Amino acid sequence: MKNYDNFFLGVNNLEDAKEYYQNVLGLKLKFDFSNKGMAAFNIGNEEPAIILKDKKVFEDIKPTIWFEVESVEKEYKRLLENGVQFLSKPFKIMTGMAVEFEDPFGNRLGITDYVK
Repeated sequence: MKNYDNFFLGVNNLEDAKEYYQNVLGLKLKFDFSNKGMAAFNIGNEEPAIILKDKKVFEDIKPTIWFEVESVEKEYKRLLENGVQFLSKPFKIMTGMAVEFEDPFGNRLGITDYVK
């Protein structure tokens, strides 16, 4: 695992959440895909962002940390061999591939790459 990628948080009202993160917390909007149920905010000059996901669109959202890896396919196979149970097979996203799993303690994690 190379770096943190992003941190995902579920929200009940995306518009209210954007208002809060931008105007109350003072975070800079990184991207706004409200039509897809997501908005992201930068924290300082860091590349990883907080990505808010609308619970109406992503009904099973849990707070999630994604890690960047060289290759999701390779890391997926390695983690499978180590007994990790994934929530799905790897899937395509705008920047490459991703897949999520939960650790034995119920925390949601994911891996992603930037192969595109």
